[in-house]
Amino acid sequence: MAAIIIVGAGLAAAKAAEALRDLGHDGPITLIGAESHLPYERPPLSKDYLQGKADRDSVFTFDADWYADHDVTVRAGVRATALDLEARTVGLDTGESVPYDDLLLATGSRARPLADADGVHYLRTLDDSDALRAVFDKGGRLGVVGGGWIGLEAAASARGAGLEVTVVEPGEQPLLRALGPELGKVFADLHRAHGVDLRTGVGVRSVERGGRGLVLDDGTTVETDAVLVGIGAIPNTELAEAAGLAMAEGGVAVDAGLRTSDPHVYAVGDIAAAENPTVGGRVRVEHWANALNQPRVAAANLLGGSEVYDRLPYFYTDQYQLGMEYLGLSTGYDEVVIRGDLAALEFVAFWLADGRVLAGMNVNVWDVGDDVRALITSRRVVDVARLADPGVPLSEV
Repeated sequence: MAAIIIVGAGLAAAKAAEALRDLGHDGPITLIGAESHLPYERPPLSKDYLQGKADRDSVFTFDADWYADHDVTVRAGVRATALDLEARTVGLDTGESVPYDDLLLATGSRARPLADADGVHYLRTLDDSDALRAVFDKGGRLGVVGGGWIGLEAAASARGAGLEVTVVEPGEQPLLRALGPELGKVFADLHRAHGVDLRTGVGVRSVERGGRGLVLDDGTTVETDAVLVGIGAIPNTELAEAAGLAMAEGGVAVDAGLRTSDPHVYAVGDIAAAENPTVGGRVRVEHWANALNQPRVAAANLLGGSEVYDRLPYFYTDQYQLGMEYLGLSTGYDEVVIRGDLAALEFVAFWLADGRVLAGMNVNVWDVGDDVRALITSRRVVDVARLADPGVPLSEV
């Protein structure tokens, strides 16, 4: 019975353990995770859980009984410190060296820190979300550094809790890298309409001690009672890199079956820079959907299968009255087409290159995912006028 170790104890690790048991693996499965909690999902940490709309138990992927019932060992609060590919062992911070037959790396990411910033909050872990909830309970003024997904979701949650919010973003619009300026403006307008003091085109020079203010590059100071830093994530690839696994795109290089350069090691989630035949190249994205869906492919292949992970990148957000889903990758686009009512926040946006759809985002318009996916994967040139016309069914575009 092959012993499988999963390094990391987040959603991807839990789903991998589930898939291994579903697919018939009856050997030992051990999850090793640095956090003291059982595996949990991260999206609620900046959404429903942060807002107090979901209870604590709801964020966990499975309860403790599930792991016991499925004979899955969870080593919570234990950090993997070394990986010996030749000996097939994982070194732990307890001093142990644990042998494996096959290994799955699901080490995720950590919040990117802001240099010389003491007394600030981040929003990556369950403990982080608990700490920010305590800030919300006190009320006052929240400064948010970074206008990405985490920063904006937290800002929306903070406004819902009655806090005064200032968001500082060095780009000309929030979400510039993800959506470009055209759709970034939609989110900028949304937050300003809800009372957020959104300052774009300016960076943060320093944070006052204890998060009591933000000193900006233009010399102004934003008075705050607490500061949240949301300036991106750093993939936890150090273990893989030190072991000599091949790296790419800032992550661990894996093929379409999620195999690393070592035949006994696989990687999923934030760290996996995977060949994706649907996208047509290697892609690494730090989104919930990968953590949810990649583990089953990796598990099947760990057990001798030949499955391929070919899903398009997907993510979603909920901010105020805006609900959104995004599918594909807009990298290299040369045109944005809007279908619907931008001002009313009921539309589908498409990013195109040479007349072909690269990505689509539906905002408060539902049940169009299959049609958007078909437009992307067909890779054919579309009629832009018909694409923009809500009177023409997407299935006929």
